[in-house]
Amino acid sequence: MTSGMVNVRSASHCYGDDDDGILALSNVSLDIGEVEFVAVVGPSGCGKSTLLRLIAGLILASSGSVAVGGKRVTGPRSDVGLVFQAPTLLPWANVLANVIFPLKMVGEYGRGSDDHARELLALAGLDGFETRMPDQLSGGMQQRVAICRGLIREPKVLLMDEPFAALDALTREEMGRHLLNLWTLKPKAIVFVTHSVPEAVMLSDRVVVMSARPGRVIDEIPIDLPRPRTFEIEASDEFQSAAKRIRGHIYGSSAARQASQALVGGVASNA
Repeated sequence: MTSGMVNVRSASHCYGDDDDGILALSNVSLDIGEVEFVAVVGPSGCGKSTLLRLIAGLILASSGSVAVGGKRVTGPRSDVGLVFQAPTLLPWANVLANVIFPLKMVGEYGRGSDDHARELLALAGLDGFETRMPDQLSGGMQQRVAICRGLIREPKVLLMDEPFAALDALTREEMGRHLLNLWTLKPKAIVFVTHSVPEAVMLSDRVVVMSARPGRVIDEIPIDLPRPRTFEIEASDEFQSAAKRIRGHIYGSSAARQASQALVGGVASNA
């Protein structure tokens, strides 16, 4: 008997033929609760995005299984939302039209849809921007619209693939605050892929650390920090201990950790 909203069981995925294909994930098992915020970190190319695509049903596991809400994933699902690194907004549509676009695409648009979209936009700090065009918004505002679009169908699971990677440091911190606000008011399972160790610790209930390709889960680190979280919490022993443990897995030896500490603690936290 499995529990939780997302259940990944011994899942592997190979791109291409078995003989000359690329094994992206190997024997990954993971459970995610109904209202849990889980960050996924690991070296570049370790299969983090592949894991999200398996959960979303965009690709199928070569072996093993993936289930959402107790049902095996066999294709794209209406109860799973996906937010990419780029906002990919429709340039000819205003903010409100962009948010409700998924509803119109699947024939779910109806009475109350606009009000629901406006509610999400207000929660994301975009009240009053409903009629603005994407090119009238900053990068962070565009990404907030994309998050609202990902939430418009009330998914049980929201998958986020490095959604803040292209933003500057201050905007990235602001986006984290808006995301936590949305998640607090509209709780659900979130799987958040990031290359920023401080961002992973700041946002999540648990950090899943993956190995280099083929990706495997090598550690799951609970983040027992009080909510709501503020940036001052980064100075706490608990925060620094979790970050050090994550970096230890990613960078290996203590010498490598020390050599990369300044980069990860400074540049990557502001990436």
